[in-house]
Amino acid sequence: MNRFGFLVAAVAMAGVAFAETTINIKGAGEEQFLVSVDVQGSPAFKRTLERNLVLSGAFRLAPNAPIKVTGAVGGPVTVSGSGKRLAMTSKAADDKAARTEARLLADKMCEAYANRKGFANDRIVFVSKKGKTEELCVGYADGGDVRQVTQDGKASVGPRWKNASTLYYTGYLNNAPQIFELDVNTGKRRLAYGFGGLTTGATVSPDGTQVAIILSKPFGNPELCLITPASGTWTRLTRTQFANEGQPSWSPDGRSIVYVSDEGRRQHLYVIDAASKSKRRLTSAGSQNVDPDWGPDGRIVYTSRRAGGNQIAVISPAEGEPSVRLVTAPGNWEHPTWARDRRHVMAERDGQLYLIDTLGQGDGPVAPVKLFSTPGGKCITPSWHR
Repeated sequence: MNRFGFLVAAVAMAGVAFAETTINIKGAGEEQFLVSVDVQGSPAFKRTLERNLVLSGAFRLAPNAPIKVTGAVGGPVTVSGSGKRLAMTSKAADDKAARTEARLLADKMCEAYANRKGFANDRIVFVSKKGKTEELCVGYADGGDVRQVTQDGKASVGPRWKNASTLYYTGYLNNAPQIFELDVNTGKRRLAYGFGGLTTGATVSPDGTQVAIILSKPFGNPELCLITPASGTWTRLTRTQFANEGQPSWSPDGRSIVYVSDEGRRQHLYVIDAASKSKRRLTSAGSQNVDPDWGPDGRIVYTSRRAGGNQIAVISPAEGEPSVRLVTAPGNWEHPTWARDRRHVMAERDGQLYLIDTLGQGDGPVAPVKLFSTPGGKCITPSWHR
């Protein structure tokens, strides 16, 4: 019997009230396992587990299902059915701890039954925009335990995870765009990079040894550069005197970077080799291609402007344009970010966050699932830790 326990440490930081998550389970995955949840002792555990099982796309809730989750929070919880059995010892003493245990169990069930990584326990960071205020918030795809982690009173934009607990983001605390590093658990913040001019887009390489960043000084225009934090040295990768670069994202092997440039007069995606500086244009179709995120399976998700609206698109960089797949209808889509399961992305539309299945089902695409929104504000520029 597999057995795993949980220990949760609560962190007190500024809270934000969020609207209830809306879930649409219709067509939510390529293969779905029927499951029922009958866990006593904490409605928060049951609600969070059910929500994340559905969001994974691998499960569908049904009474008297062949897979059953039973037990009680604060004691044994068992998953059994379809030839598998999982068991955990719940130690939750409050609702927050119960929600954390439920997310971990949802991920274990995804691995056991669907043979893919779950994303329930992966944190997301996004910008909560209310009027002229833009502050960073951290939470989960299920909409639970969301909390504000900056109190800058100015724009805090472009967050990207450095590791499981630390963010890079562009802040304007000193009246100029600079890169700050923030520990979301402790709230400790420091100025990481400020070179004068435009300093933005910082994203760390998979091995943690280099940071891709956009700098305008001393070049006069935004260029893609590499910083080696251990030595403090930096290297210029692009040389486009009359163009602008932005939004870098690393390949899974850390050898290449996809970024946006308007050197062809319109914004398109380019890929550059970090060592040789050899580059190539990746996209041509569409009037604008931006917001790239290079996923764990090697595909790049991005926003493509076509047919009078923005669509979320996926491309294989090795195959180029013939491999492009549009996974949403035209709309106001922006800023997709990959989940670790290699099939789902989170993206923003009209200030709300949605979950998108990039693989769909055999009979066609799956409708995007609305996740959550902020009352009186907008959720923008999400980034998913994976």
